Amino acid sequence: MRRGEVRLSSLKEDLDYRFSPGGVTRMVLPLLKHMQRSGLTKEAHWVSLNPTGPSTFSLDGTILHSIRLEKSRLRGYGMVKETILGRAHGIAEGGAAAREMFWSEEFAEYAHYNRLTAELIRRLDSTHDFDLFYIHDFQQLPVGHMIRSLKPKIFRWHIPFEESVIPDFWAEPLSTYLNSYDLVVASAGTYLDSIKKFGYRGKTRKVYPYVDPAAYSRPTPAEVAEVSRSFEIRRRDEVVLVVARMDPLKGQDRAIRALAAASREMPRLKLVLVGNGSFSGSGLGLGLSKSEVWRGALVKLAKELGVADQVVFTGHVRQQQLDALYERSALTLLPSIREGFGLVVVESWLHHRAPLVTSRAGIAELVKEGENGTLIDPDDVAGISEKMLELLGDSEKREGMAREGVRTAKLCSVDVGVRDESKMIADLVGG
Repeated sequence: MRRGEVRLSSLKEDLDYRFSPGGVTRMVLPLLKHMQRSGLTKEAHWVSLNPTGPSTFSLDGTILHSIRLEKSRLRGYGMVKETILGRAHGIAEGGAAAREMFWSEEFAEYAHYNRLTAELIRRLDSTHDFDLFYIHDFQQLPVGHMIRSLKPKIFRWHIPFEESVIPDFWAEPLSTYLNSYDLVVASAGTYLDSIKKFGYRGKTRKVYPYVDPAAYSRPTPAEVAEVSRSFEIRRRDEVVLVVARMDPLKGQDRAIRALAAASREMPRLKLVLVGNGSFSGSGLGLGLSKSEVWRGALVKLAKELGVADQVVFTGHVRQQQLDALYERSALTLLPSIREGFGLVVVESWLHHRAPLVTSRAGIAELVKEGENGTLIDPDDVAGISEKMLELLGDSEKREGMAREGVRTAKLCSVDVGVRDESKMIADLVGG
């Protein structure tokens, strides 16, 4: 172990640290673990923003390096991050603030973070002589432009990229950054089409996000009963499960409104909302308050609609508790306004549950209507309610969707991900 390096195995999860529940973490860690186990890579270094963590720590053969930003810079970085995220999901305003974003003081803080990241990567490269650089997500998009290396660079775009909702005046800076990469990867074919229309001229590849099926368990009846008691879910309740961070992008308000409509016919219906804030809203992260504000708005909405006692807010839960909640649910719902992919749908399939899925998610291209799931328009609350009631009243149909979903989930397993990523990397580096 290197001097000053902390070994994560010596710490206690949920006490000393907490894994981000986001899709990038759930994808990349299993990928690195499997690639190291199979000998495809010897060592991996992961550089990311972590204002309060140790500068270096190790996990299963991966060395994680923390980038720290002064508190005074975090606010500007966070504002740019949220502006890009909002525009990509089609909910932020496209006014002067968005138009001038790339010339703003706040963007200088965002660029500063990327500069620190690039400088650290260059120092690490001088010691370890990396074969390639693999940059994940828009928060580090400028890094490829700043590394200034002839070694292969891959960028993976995880959030939506739809030409119709991204401002035209972002085309020039986005294409400049994207064209600093030899290969761009996205989770859906439509995103790659839009990236090309925005001026990207390099190679592209569609690779579905993936999870490790071994990370999910089938809980015992006693475990399910215990979790149900802890969240006051009664034996006769019909449970619809939403797993998502507390964020307006995730559309929990649509789910609550649909519940209110459906509960007129099914008074024992309960909506379980699993999730807390993201890293951005965490006190250990950027400290943005939007998750708390959004949860407060949802609590208020449930009261106004008279369904406060039918909506359960669990906050963050451990994986074992989440497994039990999937087991307890009759079906799952992904009501996001837009969704980069939607790995929670894969989780739903792995837990043998039928999903209702927003048509504006990357994973929608894997949903066969009525066979492995049902697509919904997140703006059509009445339609969501109708489809919810239809599935809740037809257990045979739900079971059929679940069986087909188990087969579809194999397309998003870490084994397939390792195969696709390894071939992609080998084609790029010539190995």
